[in-house]
Amino acid sequence: MIRRLAALLLVLVSVAGLSPGVATAAPTATHHTGVLRDGGTWVADVPARWNGTLVLYSHGFGALEAIDAPDPEVQRAMLDRGYALAGSSYDPNGSLWALNSATRDQFETLAAVTAIIGEPRVTLALGSSMGGLVSGQEAQLGGRRLDGAVSICGLMGGGINLNNYQLDGTYALNRLLRPDRPVKLVGYASPAEGAAAAAELAASASAARTTAEGRARVALATALLNMPTWSDSQASPPRDAEGIAAAQHEWLVGTLPFIMPARHFIERSAGGNASWNAGVDYAALLERSAHRDTVGSLYRAAGLNLRADLADLTRHADITPDKPAVRHLARTSTLSGHLDVPHLTMHTLYDQLAPVEYQEQYARRVRAAGDQRLLRQAYVNRRGHCAFTPSEIIAAVRAVEHRVRTGYWGPAATTRRLQADAVGLGLGDTPAFIDHRPGPFVNDRIT
Repeated sequence: MIRRLAALLLVLVSVAGLSPGVATAAPTATHHTGVLRDGGTWVADVPARWNGTLVLYSHGFGALEAIDAPDPEVQRAMLDRGYALAGSSYDPNGSLWALNSATRDQFETLAAVTAIIGEPRVTLALGSSMGGLVSGQEAQLGGRRLDGAVSICGLMGGGINLNNYQLDGTYALNRLLRPDRPVKLVGYASPAEGAAAAAELAASASAARTTAEGRARVALATALLNMPTWSDSQASPPRDAEGIAAAQHEWLVGTLPFIMPARHFIERSAGGNASWNAGVDYAALLERSAHRDTVGSLYRAAGLNLRADLADLTRHADITPDKPAVRHLARTSTLSGHLDVPHLTMHTLYDQLAPVEYQEQYARRVRAAGDQRLLRQAYVNRRGHCAFTPSEIIAAVRAVEHRVRTGYWGPAATTRRLQADAVGLGLGDTPAFIDHRPGPFVNDRIT
C-alpha cells in the first residue's frame, strides 16, 4: 500500500509535444492524441473493426495523465471486441482531486474524438474510483452527449462524505487511543503532514491491539471507517468478532498512509477543510452500523463501557468546516441522484478506499430523485479497491449497452446474467458476481 501511495501521489505530468488530432497507426487500432483548452491531454484508440460503441473512460485519483482504460489488459480486451476508447488527463494545473475539471474535460475529449472518428452509434461513460464519481456526474449531466454510464469502485458518496467518514474513523482513533497527544486531522499544508499523522495513528492502533481494551477501541474506529471485514491474510471471511476486528485493523494500517495524505489534495481543490464532526452523535452512527454487534461484543469482552466511549467521542467532537469549501465540494463532487441516462454501478464487497456502503447511499439519492428505473447495482465477491477482472468490467459495459439498445434492462444487469456473460467472454479470468445488499452508509451528512 505504501508503494501504491507513492505512485498515486506522483505529480509528474508530461503533456508537451502533443497537438489535436495526431494519430499513429498500430496493427489493430489507431491511436489519437490531443490537447484540451486547459492544457490537459486526451487519448483515444479506435480498433480497425470498430463496433460503433465509444467508451469514455474517467481515471481515478493519481497522476494527471491521459489514459482510456483501467489497465492495459482491459484496454486490449475491449479493443479486441471492437470498442473504441477515449479519456483525458483532466486539468494538469490543478489538484489531483480533479473534480474541478474532470467532467468538463471528459466531454471536451468526447467532442474532439467524435470530430475525428465520426459519431458513435452508442456512447458510454466508464469510470473507476474517483473516476467512478466522474462517470456518475456524466450520467446526471449526459443529456444528448451520452447514452449510458458505468461506475466501478466509484466514490459515489462524493467529496464531502469521503472526508467526513474518514474523519469519523481517524478522530475516534485519535480520541480513544491518544487523547493526551492528538495528531492533526484536517488542514494539511502538504501530503507529508498527513503521512506523519497517519504513521502515528497506525502505530497507536497496532500497539493498542495487544490488549482487549485496545482491540475494542480500534474496532470502534474501524467500524466508523467502514473498513472491510475480510483481509488478505485470511483464507475466508471471518464470522467472529475477533476475526472481523483483525481484518479491519489489517486494512486500517494499510489504508491510513494513503487516505490521510490524500486529504491535502481535496482540501487544496476545495480551498479549505470541507469536513466536520461538531454536532455528530457517535452513538447514533454506531447504532446504524452493520458493525455494531462486532464492536459491542469486543467491548463486553474487555469489560469496557461502550456508551461512555461513544459519549466521550460526541462530547469532544469539535471540528468545524470552512463553509466556502463545503459549498465548493457540494457543487463539484456531490451527486444529486438525478440520472439523464442508464447507470450501472459495480463494487467489490471488501473495498478499503470506497466503502461498499456508498452504494446504499447512492441508491437512496437516486430513489429520492425518482430515477431508480435507470439505476442498476452489481457486486463482486472479492477483496480490494477496484479489484475487477477484465471480464467483469466488459460484462458491466455490455449490460448498459443492452439497456441502451433495447430500452429496457430485462435480466441484463442481474447477478446471474452478468456472471454468465463474463464467463462467456472466454478471457481466462474468474468472474465472481454475487447477490448483495450493502449495509447503510452511516456517515452521510448531506441533506
